Amino acid sequence: MRPYELTVADAAEAVRTRRLSPVELVDSVLERVERVEPRLRAFAAVTAGPARRAARKAEAEIARGALRGPLHGIPAGLKDLIDVAGMATTASSRVRAGHRARTDSTVAARLAAAGVAFVGKTHTHEFAYGLTTPQTGNAWDVERVAGGSSGGSAVAVAAGAAAFALGTDTGGSIRVPAALNGVVGLKPTYGLVPRYGVTSLAWSLDHVGPLTRTVEDSALVLAALVGHDPRDPASVAAPAVDYRPAPGTDLTGLRVGVPGNYYFDRVDPEVEAAVRRAIERLEELGARLVEVEIPMARYVQATQWGLMVPEATAYHERTLRAVPDLYGADVRVLLEAGELMSAGDYIRAQRARTLMRQAWREMLDTVDVIAAPTTPLTAVKAGRPTVTWADGEVESVSDAYVRLSAPADITGVPALTVPVGRDSAGMPIGMQLMGRPFGEATVLRAGHAYELAGTAGAMAPAA
Repeated sequence: MRPYELTVADAAEAVRTRRLSPVELVDSVLERVERVEPRLRAFAAVTAGPARRAARKAEAEIARGALRGPLHGIPAGLKDLIDVAGMATTASSRVRAGHRARTDSTVAARLAAAGVAFVGKTHTHEFAYGLTTPQTGNAWDVERVAGGSSGGSAVAVAAGAAAFALGTDTGGSIRVPAALNGVVGLKPTYGLVPRYGVTSLAWSLDHVGPLTRTVEDSALVLAALVGHDPRDPASVAAPAVDYRPAPGTDLTGLRVGVPGNYYFDRVDPEVEAAVRRAIERLEELGARLVEVEIPMARYVQATQWGLMVPEATAYHERTLRAVPDLYGADVRVLLEAGELMSAGDYIRAQRARTLMRQAWREMLDTVDVIAAPTTPLTAVKAGRPTVTWADGEVESVSDAYVRLSAPADITGVPALTVPVGRDSAGMPIGMQLMGRPFGEATVLRAGHAYELAGTAGAMAPAA
């Protein structure tokens, strides 16, 4: 196995035992980037020089016994919304031409302190306002969408161009591209990972989290990110939790909620079949399945858009007026639409969110996790605008992709997507596991057990 193919956990062990040098690992990943990037276009910028310097520093520190932890010398990508001092944060937009970050974001600083080597900034759908990341090709089929908005991060991890990457999730932007590219994506509880220095889409919905090749890797990265930062008003003190799941697949006593409504409505038959098989596998591992009803399901879309659209427009108010032509057409239309929404609309959306959070917490008192599809369909061909369901309903591709991921953003609960197979076209399918607020350890335990016993993800060909 070549170094770039190693998971974070395996690479960390090889580095710890001196069987692999961080320099060899980073060089292998950068060679992989050079090979696949012309086709995939996952990166807004590749930072080979700084990555190699970080690897040499890690090698020297480890040689003298100063191992910082499991991320020391591990090569990673950062979504290009995340500030690193002295580097551009372009948000994949012409609006940010000439930008340079003055300080590190909290998450970049924490990863740097853990010894991570940043190999580059990964593409996002412009300002994270979309679900396809059109400039990036899917790691399994470049003619299909990468998903968004953290498309570059998902593709880089799936292709071996980063051992892990960070993304952001406002309506599904970690989980959607992770599912479409066959990797693991974790949206933590709202406030658990600080967002200082991360370009906002919608402040009351934004989350930062990891994209990895395994659930164990997600736990390792999450542990380095959590902790209160007063510079983020939403940041909370992290509970003292060991996120790394224990070995083994025994899920005896775990109550898995299976939605009887909403999550399996208008879902591709191949996606539904794969996810239901995965849920059955959880039961075989000892979990008890409990049917649950998703509360206030009819209000999800209105609440998500009622919160996100005006908040995004408020963030972009000055530049939208000063340089409107520098935005892509799709993003500009959404930002202009936000100017038409009233304060009353926004307040009603906030009230609905409050009621939805309360109802979800009551539902989650009856189960430990909820299992459902991450997206209702796999990656579509680039440029396809709509999907027509069996009942004749026509839905935009973006609305379809956000539909099943939005509830976890509205309610702030942790949500993990894991690969559970591929469709007849060979495209990955993801299952979403959602838990109680700050219940990441339980969600990761369930995902890890399935991963060990079920259909684990594989590295995309991306040759």
